[in-house]
Amino acid sequence: MVKTLASTLCYSEEELLRSHDYARPQVEAGHRLHGGFTASGEYVPPRTLVRGAAIEAWSAALRRRGGDLLAADATLLEGIRYPNGAQLKLLLLEGLGQTFWDMLTITGHIEARGRMLVDMPFPEFADFALEDTRELAVGHLKKGLLRAHGLDEGGEPSLGVGGHDVMWFALRDLAFGDERYPDPVVPQNIARPEGLTRLHPALPEAPQRGMDFLLNLLLIEFRAELGFSLSEQLLRDPELFRARRAEAEHAAEIVGRIRLDEEIHVRSLRLYLGELQQLHFRGADGARIRGAELIDPLWRDLVHWATREQPKRAAAQQREVLTGNILSAPEGPRILAAFNALEDREAEAA
Repeated sequence: MVKTLASTLCYSEEELLRSHDYARPQVEAGHRLHGGFTASGEYVPPRTLVRGAAIEAWSAALRRRGGDLLAADATLLEGIRYPNGAQLKLLLLEGLGQTFWDMLTITGHIEARGRMLVDMPFPEFADFALEDTRELAVGHLKKGLLRAHGLDEGGEPSLGVGGHDVMWFALRDLAFGDERYPDPVVPQNIARPEGLTRLHPALPEAPQRGMDFLLNLLLIEFRAELGFSLSEQLLRDPELFRARRAEAEHAAEIVGRIRLDEEIHVRSLRLYLGELQQLHFRGADGARIRGAELIDPLWRDLVHWATREQPKRAAAQQREVLTGNILSAPEGPRILAAFNALEDREAEAA
Protein backbone atom coordinates (compact mmCIF):
# COMPACT_ATOMS: atom_id res chain seq x y z
CA MET A 1 0.00 0.00 0.00
CA VAL A 2 1.40 3.42 -0.98
CA LYS A 3 1.46 5.95 1.83
CA THR A 4 -0.66 9.06 1.31
CA LEU A 5 0.86 12.55 1.35
CA ALA A 6 -0.55 13.24 4.79
CA SER A 7 0.30 9.92 6.43
CA THR A 8 4.03 10.31 7.05
CA LEU A 9 7.20 12.17 6.21
CA CYS A 10 9.42 9.15 6.84
CA TYR A 11 10.04 6.57 4.10
CA SER A 12 12.15 3.47 3.76
CA GLU A 13 14.76 3.06 1.04
CA GLU A 14 12.70 0.26 -0.47
CA GLU A 15 9.72 2.60 -0.79
CA LEU A 16 11.73 5.39 -2.39
CA LEU A 17 13.13 2.98 -4.98
CA ARG A 18 9.77 1.41 -5.86
CA SER A 19 8.53 1.65 -9.46
CA HIS A 20 5.05 1.39 -10.92
CA ASP A 21 3.70 -1.89 -12.28
CA TYR A 22 4.19 -1.32 -16.01
CA ALA A 23 2.00 -2.84 -18.70
CA ARG A 24 5.14 -3.10 -20.85
CA PRO A 25 8.81 -2.20 -20.39
CA GLN A 26 10.76 0.39 -22.34
CA VAL A 27 12.83 -1.28 -25.08
CA GLU A 28 14.54 0.81 -27.77
CA ALA A 29 17.12 -0.06 -30.46
CA GLY A 30 17.60 -3.47 -28.84
CA HIS A 31 18.22 -2.03 -25.35
CA ARG A 32 16.15 -2.80 -22.26
CA LEU A 33 15.74 0.57 -20.59
CA HIS A 34 14.31 1.74 -17.30
CA GLY A 35 10.76 2.95 -16.82
CA GLY A 36 7.80 1.61 -18.73
CA PHE A 37 4.35 2.22 -20.13
CA THR A 38 0.80 2.05 -18.86
CA ALA A 39 -1.84 0.05 -20.70
CA SER A 40 -2.82 3.25 -22.55
CA GLY A 41 0.77 3.78 -23.74
CA GLU A 42 1.75 6.59 -21.38
CA TYR A 43 5.41 6.59 -20.33
CA VAL A 44 6.03 6.53 -16.56
CA PRO A 45 9.52 7.25 -15.11
CA PRO A 46 11.26 4.67 -12.91
CA ARG A 47 11.26 4.66 -9.12
CA THR A 48 8.51 7.26 -8.80
CA LEU A 49 5.62 5.26 -7.31
CA VAL A 50 6.41 6.54 -3.80
CA ARG A 51 9.27 8.97 -4.45
CA GLY A 52 7.05 11.40 -6.34
CA ALA A 53 4.49 11.55 -3.54
CA ALA A 54 7.27 11.85 -0.95
CA ILE A 55 8.78 14.87 -2.73
CA GLU A 56 5.35 16.54 -2.77
CA ALA A 57 4.81 15.76 0.92
CA TRP A 58 8.18 17.18 1.98
CA SER A 59 7.64 20.24 -0.25
CA ALA A 60 4.24 20.92 1.34
CA ALA A 61 5.74 20.54 4.83
CA LEU A 62 8.55 22.97 3.95
CA ARG A 63 6.02 25.57 2.81
CA ARG A 64 4.01 25.11 6.01
CA ARG A 65 7.18 25.98 7.91
CA GLY A 66 7.49 29.20 5.92
CA GLY A 67 10.14 28.00 3.49
CA ASP A 68 10.08 27.01 -0.16
CA LEU A 69 12.10 25.23 -2.81
CA LEU A 70 15.26 27.03 -3.93
CA ALA A 71 14.12 29.76 -6.30
CA ALA A 72 15.87 28.80 -9.55
CA ASP A 73 15.15 27.31 -12.95
CA ALA A 74 16.95 26.63 -16.23
CA THR A 75 16.22 30.10 -17.63
CA LEU A 76 19.11 31.50 -15.58
CA LEU A 77 21.48 29.79 -18.05
CA GLU A 78 19.84 31.13 -21.19
CA GLY A 79 22.14 33.19 -23.37
CA ILE A 80 25.48 32.26 -24.87
CA ARG A 81 25.64 28.79 -26.39
CA TYR A 82 28.30 27.55 -28.78
CA PRO A 83 27.48 26.10 -31.17
CA ASN A 84 23.90 27.32 -31.10
CA GLY A 85 20.90 25.59 -32.66
CA ALA A 86 21.13 27.41 -35.98
CA GLN A 87 24.80 26.48 -36.33
CA LEU A 88 24.14 22.82 -35.53
CA LYS A 89 21.33 22.76 -38.07
CA LEU A 90 23.63 24.21 -40.73
CA LEU A 91 26.24 21.53 -40.09
CA LEU A 92 23.61 18.78 -40.38
CA LEU A 93 22.27 20.24 -43.61
CA GLU A 94 25.82 20.36 -45.00
CA GLY A 95 26.37 16.69 -44.18
CA LEU A 96 28.62 17.44 -41.20
CA GLY A 97 26.74 15.45 -38.58
CA GLN A 98 29.66 14.62 -36.32
CA THR A 99 29.19 17.66 -34.06
CA PHE A 100 25.61 16.67 -33.19
CA TRP A 101 26.63 13.00 -32.97
CA ASP A 102 29.36 13.99 -30.51
CA MET A 103 26.89 16.08 -28.53
CA LEU A 104 24.53 13.12 -28.09
CA THR A 105 27.37 10.71 -27.33
CA ILE A 106 29.01 12.97 -24.75
CA THR A 107 25.63 13.48 -23.08
CA GLY A 108 25.27 9.72 -22.71
CA HIS A 109 28.72 9.33 -21.19
CA ILE A 110 28.15 12.20 -18.76
CA GLU A 111 24.80 10.72 -17.73
CA ALA A 112 26.60 7.45 -17.01
CA ARG A 113 28.82 9.25 -14.51
CA GLY A 114 25.72 10.14 -12.53
CA ARG A 115 25.63 6.57 -11.31
CA MET A 116 28.30 7.54 -8.78
CA LEU A 117 25.42 8.89 -6.67
CA VAL A 118 24.46 5.30 -5.88
CA ASP A 119 27.47 4.62 -3.66
CA MET A 120 29.25 7.95 -3.17
CA PRO A 121 30.27 9.05 0.34
CA PHE A 122 28.04 11.94 1.35
CA PRO A 123 27.78 13.86 4.61
CA GLU A 124 24.87 13.27 6.95
CA PHE A 125 23.39 16.73 7.49
CA ALA A 126 21.83 15.36 10.68
CA ASP A 127 25.34 15.29 12.19
CA PHE A 128 25.70 19.06 11.79
CA ALA A 129 22.19 20.56 11.84
CA LEU A 130 20.59 21.76 15.07
CA GLU A 131 17.11 20.68 13.94
CA ASP A 132 15.84 17.10 13.57
CA THR A 133 16.13 16.01 9.92
CA ARG A 134 14.39 12.63 10.16
CA GLU A 135 11.18 13.93 8.54
CA LEU A 136 13.00 15.98 5.90
CA ALA A 137 14.08 15.03 2.41
CA VAL A 138 17.70 15.77 3.37
CA GLY A 139 17.31 13.15 6.06
CA HIS A 140 16.62 10.61 3.31
CA LEU A 141 19.48 11.45 0.95
CA LYS A 142 21.42 8.36 2.01
CA LYS A 143 18.20 6.38 2.50
CA GLY A 144 17.25 6.01 -1.14
CA LEU A 145 17.08 9.48 -2.71
CA LEU A 146 20.66 9.75 -3.97
CA ARG A 147 20.58 6.09 -4.98
CA ALA A 148 17.40 6.58 -7.01
CA HIS A 149 18.90 9.60 -8.78
CA GLY A 150 22.06 7.67 -9.61
CA LEU A 151 20.16 4.66 -10.95
CA ASP A 152 18.06 6.95 -13.13
CA GLU A 153 21.23 8.34 -14.72
CA GLY A 154 23.41 5.25 -15.04
CA GLY A 155 20.94 2.38 -14.99
CA GLU A 156 21.46 -1.08 -13.54
CA PRO A 157 24.06 -2.74 -15.81
CA SER A 158 24.15 -5.91 -13.70
CA LEU A 159 20.46 -6.42 -14.49
CA GLY A 160 20.81 -5.44 -18.13
CA VAL A 161 18.70 -2.30 -17.64
CA GLY A 162 19.95 0.96 -19.12
CA GLY A 163 19.35 4.40 -17.69
CA HIS A 164 19.70 7.79 -19.31
CA ASP A 165 23.18 6.89 -20.52
CA VAL A 166 21.94 4.07 -22.75
CA MET A 167 18.82 6.01 -23.72
CA TRP A 168 21.03 8.68 -25.32
CA PHE A 169 23.03 6.08 -27.24
CA ALA A 170 19.82 4.39 -28.39
CA LEU A 171 18.19 7.58 -29.66
CA ARG A 172 21.43 8.66 -31.34
CA ASP A 173 21.58 5.38 -33.24
CA LEU A 174 17.93 5.66 -34.22
CA ALA A 175 18.50 9.08 -35.77
CA PHE A 176 21.84 8.41 -37.45
CA GLY A 177 21.32 4.78 -38.48
CA ASP A 178 24.51 3.24 -39.87
CA GLU A 179 26.34 6.58 -39.84
CA ARG A 180 29.09 6.27 -37.25
CA TYR A 181 31.86 8.50 -35.94
CA PRO A 182 34.75 7.84 -33.52
CA ASP A 183 33.93 8.30 -29.84
CA PRO A 184 34.58 11.93 -28.85
CA VAL A 185 36.69 13.07 -25.93
CA VAL A 186 34.41 13.49 -22.92
CA PRO A 187 35.13 16.45 -20.59
CA GLN A 188 36.68 15.29 -17.34
CA ASN A 189 34.65 17.62 -15.15
CA ILE A 190 31.59 19.73 -15.95
CA ALA A 191 31.07 21.07 -12.42
CA ARG A 192 32.77 24.15 -11.05
CA PRO A 193 36.33 23.37 -9.86
CA GLU A 194 36.47 22.89 -6.09
CA GLY A 195 39.13 25.56 -5.68
CA LEU A 196 36.59 28.23 -6.60
CA THR A 197 34.25 27.36 -3.71
CA ARG A 198 34.34 29.84 -0.82
CA LEU A 199 33.54 28.15 2.48
CA HIS A 200 32.31 29.67 5.75
CA PRO A 201 35.28 29.70 8.14
CA ALA A 202 33.22 29.00 11.26
CA LEU A 203 31.66 25.73 10.07
CA PRO A 204 32.94 22.21 9.35
CA GLU A 205 33.88 21.67 5.73
CA ALA A 206 31.87 18.45 5.19
CA PRO A 207 28.32 19.88 5.23
CA GLN A 208 29.40 22.88 3.15
CA ARG A 209 30.96 20.58 0.56
CA GLY A 210 27.70 18.63 0.54
CA MET A 211 25.70 21.80 -0.11
CA ASP A 212 28.09 22.89 -2.85
CA PHE A 213 27.79 19.46 -4.48
CA LEU A 214 23.98 19.67 -4.53
CA LEU A 215 24.13 23.18 -5.99
CA ASN A 216 26.53 22.05 -8.72
CA LEU A 217 24.30 19.07 -9.45
CA LEU A 218 21.28 21.34 -9.82
CA LEU A 219 23.20 23.62 -12.18
CA ILE A 220 24.25 20.60 -14.26
CA GLU A 221 20.60 19.56 -14.47
CA PHE A 222 19.65 23.05 -15.71
CA ARG A 223 22.43 23.02 -18.30
CA ALA A 224 21.37 19.56 -19.39
CA GLU A 225 17.74 20.66 -19.80
CA LEU A 226 18.77 23.35 -22.28
CA GLY A 227 20.79 20.79 -24.23
CA PHE A 228 17.96 18.26 -24.13
CA SER A 229 15.51 20.85 -25.43
CA LEU A 230 17.85 21.71 -28.32
CA SER A 231 18.37 18.04 -29.17
CA GLU A 232 14.63 17.41 -29.28
CA GLN A 233 14.14 20.50 -31.46
CA LEU A 234 16.76 19.36 -33.99
CA LEU A 235 15.44 15.80 -34.10
CA ARG A 236 11.91 17.09 -34.82
CA ASP A 237 13.03 19.54 -37.52
CA PRO A 238 11.43 18.30 -40.81
CA GLU A 239 14.38 19.65 -42.80
CA LEU A 240 16.81 17.35 -41.00
CA PHE A 241 17.30 13.57 -41.04
CA ARG A 242 15.05 13.38 -44.10
CA ALA A 243 16.08 9.82 -44.95
CA ARG A 244 15.26 8.75 -41.37
CA ARG A 245 12.42 11.11 -40.54
CA ALA A 246 10.32 8.56 -38.61
CA GLU A 247 13.33 7.32 -36.67
CA ALA A 248 14.37 10.87 -35.77
CA GLU A 249 10.86 11.65 -34.53
CA HIS A 250 10.97 8.54 -32.38
CA ALA A 251 14.39 9.56 -31.07
CA ALA A 252 12.85 12.90 -30.08
CA GLU A 253 10.17 11.02 -28.14
CA ILE A 254 12.91 9.28 -26.15
CA VAL A 255 14.48 12.66 -25.37
CA GLY A 256 11.05 13.70 -24.10
CA ARG A 257 10.99 10.69 -21.77
CA ILE A 258 14.42 11.59 -20.41
CA ARG A 259 13.22 15.15 -19.79
CA LEU A 260 10.21 13.76 -17.92
CA ASP A 261 12.52 11.60 -15.80
CA GLU A 262 14.68 14.62 -15.01
CA GLU A 263 11.79 16.68 -13.67
CA ILE A 264 11.86 14.84 -10.34
CA HIS A 265 15.63 15.40 -10.10
CA VAL A 266 15.21 19.16 -10.41
CA ARG A 267 12.29 19.26 -7.98
CA SER A 268 14.21 17.10 -5.51
CA LEU A 269 17.39 19.19 -5.62
CA ARG A 270 15.47 22.45 -5.22
CA LEU A 271 13.67 20.85 -2.25
CA TYR A 272 16.89 19.65 -0.56
CA LEU A 273 18.41 23.11 -0.92
CA GLY A 274 15.24 24.82 0.28
CA GLU A 275 15.26 22.64 3.40
CA LEU A 276 18.94 23.34 3.99
CA GLN A 277 18.32 27.08 3.72
CA GLN A 278 15.94 26.80 6.69
CA LEU A 279 18.12 24.62 8.89
CA HIS A 280 20.57 26.03 11.42
CA PHE A 281 24.15 24.89 11.99
CA ARG A 282 26.32 25.54 15.06
CA GLY A 283 29.44 27.54 14.31
CA ALA A 284 32.81 27.17 16.00
CA ASP A 285 32.03 30.13 18.25
CA GLY A 286 28.68 28.64 19.28
CA ALA A 287 26.66 30.89 16.98
CA ARG A 288 23.59 29.59 15.17
CA ILE A 289 24.20 29.96 11.45
CA ARG A 290 21.20 29.65 9.16
CA GLY A 291 21.68 27.46 6.12
CA ALA A 292 20.69 30.31 3.82
CA GLU A 293 23.83 32.15 4.95
CA LEU A 294 25.82 29.29 3.43
CA ILE A 295 23.76 28.37 0.39
CA ASP A 296 22.89 31.83 -0.93
CA PRO A 297 26.48 33.06 -1.45
CA LEU A 298 27.55 29.66 -2.81
CA TRP A 299 24.69 29.81 -5.32
CA ARG A 300 25.47 33.40 -6.37
CA ASP A 301 29.12 32.51 -7.00
CA LEU A 302 28.17 29.37 -8.89
CA VAL A 303 25.67 31.15 -11.13
CA HIS A 304 28.23 33.87 -11.89
CA TRP A 305 30.76 31.23 -12.93
CA ALA A 306 28.20 29.35 -15.02
CA THR A 307 26.81 32.39 -16.82
CA ARG A 308 29.87 34.62 -17.16
CA GLU A 309 33.14 32.71 -16.93
CA GLN A 310 32.58 29.11 -18.03
CA PRO A 311 30.55 29.77 -21.24
CA LYS A 312 33.18 32.10 -22.72
CA ARG A 313 35.96 29.64 -21.96
CA ALA A 314 33.99 26.74 -23.43
CA ALA A 315 33.08 28.74 -26.55
CA ALA A 316 36.72 29.59 -27.21
CA GLN A 317 37.75 25.93 -26.94
CA GLN A 318 34.87 24.73 -29.11
CA ARG A 319 35.50 27.37 -31.78
CA GLU A 320 39.04 26.16 -32.33
CA VAL A 321 37.97 22.53 -32.73
CA LEU A 322 34.96 23.22 -34.93
CA THR A 323 36.85 25.60 -37.21
CA GLY A 324 39.37 22.87 -37.97
CA ASN A 325 36.67 20.26 -38.55
CA ILE A 326 34.69 22.49 -40.91
CA LEU A 327 37.72 23.58 -42.93
CA SER A 328 38.71 19.93 -43.48
CA ALA A 329 35.41 19.32 -45.34
CA PRO A 330 34.83 19.97 -49.06
CA GLU A 331 33.73 23.60 -49.44
CA GLY A 332 34.95 24.18 -45.90
CA PRO A 333 35.60 27.93 -46.27
CA ARG A 334 32.07 28.54 -47.58
CA ILE A 335 30.50 26.51 -44.77
CA LEU A 336 32.67 28.21 -42.15
CA ALA A 337 31.63 31.65 -43.33
CA ALA A 338 27.96 30.69 -43.10
CA PHE A 339 28.58 29.03 -39.72
CA ASN A 340 30.28 32.11 -38.26
CA ALA A 341 27.51 34.37 -39.55
CA LEU A 342 25.07 32.48 -37.31
CA GLU A 343 27.15 32.92 -34.17
CA ASP A 344 25.66 34.58 -31.12
CA ARG A 345 27.20 37.98 -30.43
CA GLU A 346 28.16 37.02 -26.87
CA ALA A 347 29.97 33.93 -28.12
CA GLU A 348 31.73 36.00 -30.76
CA ALA A 349 32.91 38.43 -28.10
CA ALA A 350 34.46 35.55 -26.18
